[in-house]
Amino acid sequence: MSISEIRAKFPILDTKVYGKSLVYLDNAASAQRPVSVVRRWEQLVNSENANIHRAVHKLAADATEAYEQARDCVRDFINAASREEIVFTSGATASINLVAFSFGEAFIKPGDEVIVSVAEHHSNIVPWQMLCQRKNAVLKVLDIRENGELAIDELEKLISQRTKIVAISHISNVLGLVNPVQEIVRFCHSKNVPVLVDGAQGIVHETVDVQALDCDFYAFSGHKIYAATGTGVLYGKKRWLDQMPPYMGGGEMIHSVSFAGTTYAPLPGKFEAGTQNFNAVPTLIPAIEFVKACRSSQEVEEEQAKILDYVYTKLTNDNRVTLYGVPRGNKVPLFSFAVKGVHHEDLALILDKMGIATRSGQMCAEPLMDRLGVTGLLRISFAPYNTLDEARYFIECLHKAIGMLL
Repeated sequence: MSISEIRAKFPILDTKVYGKSLVYLDNAASAQRPVSVVRRWEQLVNSENANIHRAVHKLAADATEAYEQARDCVRDFINAASREEIVFTSGATASINLVAFSFGEAFIKPGDEVIVSVAEHHSNIVPWQMLCQRKNAVLKVLDIRENGELAIDELEKLISQRTKIVAISHISNVLGLVNPVQEIVRFCHSKNVPVLVDGAQGIVHETVDVQALDCDFYAFSGHKIYAATGTGVLYGKKRWLDQMPPYMGGGEMIHSVSFAGTTYAPLPGKFEAGTQNFNAVPTLIPAIEFVKACRSSQEVEEEQAKILDYVYTKLTNDNRVTLYGVPRGNKVPLFSFAVKGVHHEDLALILDKMGIATRSGQMCAEPLMDRLGVTGLLRISFAPYNTLDEARYFIECLHKAIGMLL
C-alpha cells in the first residue's frame, strides 16, 4: 500500500481541529482505526452478537468461531507454538496483572525477588509491587545508562538464586529505544530465570517471534495496533501456564464445579473467566492484516525512516531541546523531550491549537521521570499513516510554540 492509500483508510485523519487539519502524533498512547476494523466491529455487533462458548444456536456458533479465529490469527502473528498459549485479556495491563498474580501465587515465596527496569510503564511496575507486598518478596530495579539504554551489564549483579522472574519492556514508551530482549532472555535463562516482555510498544514497531525471542511471557494491547479497545493478548509458554492457578474465577473457566471442589478448564480457557469481549476481539484479525500490509510496503518503510532521521536530527541539533533516548540506531519514531524554560503541558496546549495531537506529562512512567530529573516531557509518536510533511509541520509549529513561550 502507498501512504495515500493507507491514509484513505482512516477517515478521522480528515478531522479539523480548531480549523487546522489533524496531525495525530499520540500513537504510542492509542492508534487510530482503519475502516476495515470499524466495519468488522459493526458487523459483529449487528449480525453476530451472541455470547460465546455456551449456546448451540447459530449466532452463538458464529460469534464463537470469530473469537477463536482471532486466537489462531494472533498465534500465527507472533509465531506461538500453539493456540493454547494465547490468552485474551482487556489489554497489556490486564495481561501483566494476570502473570503477576498467577505466577506469583504459584512460584513466589517470602524473600524471593522480582526484577524490573527503571524505564518501565506503571503497568509493568505496580502489579509486581503488589505481588511483592502480598508475598513479602523483594522488587529489584535495573537502571539505565545516561543515553537511555538499559544497563544490562548490571543484570548479572542483580540476579541471585532468589530471583524468580524478570519483567522488561520490548520498547520504552518514553525513550523509544528497542531493548535487547533476546540477549536479556538468553542471559536470564542461563540463570534459570523466566522473562516477561511488555510488548505494548514492541508489537507496534517490531516483527515479534516469541519462539525466536524465547521469552516466557509476552503481553500487548490491541488498541495500539489498530484493533478495538478492550482487547489484549497474553502469550505464555504452556509449561508455565499449566502450573499457574487462574487469575479469576467464574463461568467458562471451569471443568466442573461442586461444593466439594472445582476443577478448571484446559488452556487457554482457565484464564478467560466470564463473558469475553466477543464484539471486539475478532477485530484483531483485520488489524493484524493491516499491520502486515504496512510492513510489506517499501514506501511505508522508507517514509518512516525519513521521519525518524528528520525529527531526530532537528531535535538533537536544537540547543533549546533535550531529547531523551538518543542512540539513533536503536530507536523507533517515538520522541520524548524537554524544552529548557518551557512547561511540557504549555507546549502541548499550543500545539493542539495548531492541530497537532501530542502527549505531555509523565507517560505513566514516574520512576523514569525521577531518574531523568524531570517532572514530565512532551512525546510525539508516529504511525504508518503519518507523513514526512506532518513531521515538518510539527517542527515548524514547535519552533513557533517555543517562541511564544520564551
